[in-house]
Amino acid sequence: MHIVQFAFESVGFDVRMMRGGLASLVWNLAREFADQGHRVSVITPAHGCLDHLRARYPLEDLDHTDRHTVPLVLDPDVWPGHPPAIDLHLTTRAHLLRHEGVDLYFLSDEYLDLLPERIYPARSSEGTDLAFFKPLVFQVSGLRFLRDRFAGEPVVVQAYEPYYHYLLPPVLKADPNALVVSTLASNMPIDQQIHRPQLEALLKLFDTEADLDALTDPPPAGARAEAMAAHLPSTHLTERKKADGIGYFALTAATADLIDFLTHGQLDFYSTLRDTPFEEAFRQLTVARIVRHTAERQFVGGCAVPDGWLARDPAAVDRAEVLTSLGLDPTLPTFYHSARFSVHHKGQVELFRAIEAVLATDPDVNFVVRCAVAAGGDDVTVAAGDPYFQEVADRHPDRVRLDWAMADEDTLHREAVAADFCLFPSKFELDSFLIAQGQLMAFGAVPIATAQEVTTHYRHHLPRRHRDATGLHVPRSFTEDDPLLTAALTARIREAARLHREDPAEYRRLSDNARALARRFTWRRAATTRLATFAAASAGVLPGLTPERAAEYGWFDSLADTDRITHRREIADAALRLGDLAAYRTVAPAGRPELEQLLAAALERADFARCADLTTLLDDTGTAADLDRRCLVEPAGRGVRVEYRLPHAESVLLLLPTGEHPLTGADGRYETVLPAEPAGPLVFLLRLRSGRFAWDERPLDACRSTAPAGAARERS
Repeated sequence: MHIVQFAFESVGFDVRMMRGGLASLVWNLAREFADQGHRVSVITPAHGCLDHLRARYPLEDLDHTDRHTVPLVLDPDVWPGHPPAIDLHLTTRAHLLRHEGVDLYFLSDEYLDLLPERIYPARSSEGTDLAFFKPLVFQVSGLRFLRDRFAGEPVVVQAYEPYYHYLLPPVLKADPNALVVSTLASNMPIDQQIHRPQLEALLKLFDTEADLDALTDPPPAGARAEAMAAHLPSTHLTERKKADGIGYFALTAATADLIDFLTHGQLDFYSTLRDTPFEEAFRQLTVARIVRHTAERQFVGGCAVPDGWLARDPAAVDRAEVLTSLGLDPTLPTFYHSARFSVHHKGQVELFRAIEAVLATDPDVNFVVRCAVAAGGDDVTVAAGDPYFQEVADRHPDRVRLDWAMADEDTLHREAVAADFCLFPSKFELDSFLIAQGQLMAFGAVPIATAQEVTTHYRHHLPRRHRDATGLHVPRSFTEDDPLLTAALTARIREAARLHREDPAEYRRLSDNARALARRFTWRRAATTRLATFAAASAGVLPGLTPERAAEYGWFDSLADTDRITHRREIADAALRLGDLAAYRTVAPAGRPELEQLLAAALERADFARCADLTTLLDDTGTAADLDRRCLVEPAGRGVRVEYRLPHAESVLLLLPTGEHPLTGADGRYETVLPAEPAGPLVFLLRLRSGRFAWDERPLDACRSTAPAGAARERS
């Protein structure tokens, strides 16, 4: 088959053209597809690097000169002071590089050549710098090239990251020769929007119709929904809704032939957003309905560690020489972090605070940190990305080595072999370290990483004494400035240093587990899985939604009657885990022991609506009374004191129309003082010890200290 890969970044064999893990993902799959006998073409921007490419590779200038216009329709609320519409008159040219059996087509025009150092526009440029629209221009220029170059040919179009290809599925849907695969390389906010007039202009440009009304959501209604809408953008799981915005992933999912995920955890996360602050609000959105409706087209293609990396010989690296050359002491345990500079998504703020805290009490630890702010190469000048990070490094020159540039593979390999531990505290489940973490683990570095769903296949989330554990974990975080994550990361680094010094056998066990596991994830396996799925879909056979997956997600109404017989145990277990009595009763009778299990699960999840129903059925007046009294409001001087009690709550945030109020306390008892009594119901966001986040709404009358117990047991 002919596979056309459409990617904003793809040159994983040249550090100058790389900015993140996407380039490695695209290139390794392209090369593996070609090695398995398929024709592979890659469409990608030149990023202003044609001179660099010409100097190093046999780059061919093609007879492709496309003069065209890209309409920009600007949201006046986002782009004040700019005209409402701008036409970009562009001349797009194409250049071909045949490399290791793959045809790479580099597109160059007035916009695609912008930002040669950054490659990606800064998110902060939205509203001020039209270079922000470089990815949009790539979609238009790239789609025009694809339709022109491969017109009439049967092709599988594998497009990476919906933000960079949401036009392709609807535009190519009517093309009988194109099978369109949308590959999610990271978890962008699933309901992230594009300005509807802009999307309409782009669809019109390609004579494509789409029912955009079907992709809209109603505005939030009620105190709970309004509190969620106000708070959730700070979690980076969603964004503030635009007045006329359209979610581009909903459009992509509704029109793509296949939706490809890198790990089972990523598929789980994007399907449910479970246990996150966004889970409850997500279930009410159109995109959640579309995700369920298109589940049969979703599959896990996989991710891997590059074969060339695995083939490298660690014995060829002198660890002492590497660390000494970095100005560090090779006798000390060494912690390593390598990622693009992204202070929040990569957990780098908390990382540097933890480094500072650790060195204040344990100076005998090394840290090697790479936060790439620009592409690599000898001709790149790199400035510090964050003054605080640089200050920490400058204060500890013999313990912290900080570099702001992308490194070539030789350098990364030397540093990886020298590392005893790798640090990957990513946040928001938006960015993960799929390839980078695997690369470090493959040479025995023990991971200290976030227990997020996307990377559960690396097993660092397991208890350290578990026979399959590979490392240590820190809790998921959905807070920009997260002291709990900083504290956890500090504690894990200290624990790791003690482990390395005092229990070398246990360290070796974790290191061996990490090495063995990471080496199981190969690009041949990932490519073979995708090729089989592409071929099956071309023949009309979709991956399908398994009953096990539907039960795991709580999609019980997606199950057929026969599933309730053949998969009775899986459904019952899932219902018990979720505290879902109705689902449990569809496969088994619920006696008192089952009701008690369901209540325990609902309470552990802080699902108070189900708790209320179950305590009634069990006649458990004690638990019901405790839950009714979980929130207390009473006079305190000239204001009011708000107290919240839940034994397994780790933190509590009160959200009012006037602002957010973190409650202070410990051991399941938290409080704050407000200047005046709130006017309406109290809405809380709970962070539970399990790592789950849950919402709670309490009527004010039920919280006043004079209210009788059980006065307002809510059922919704």
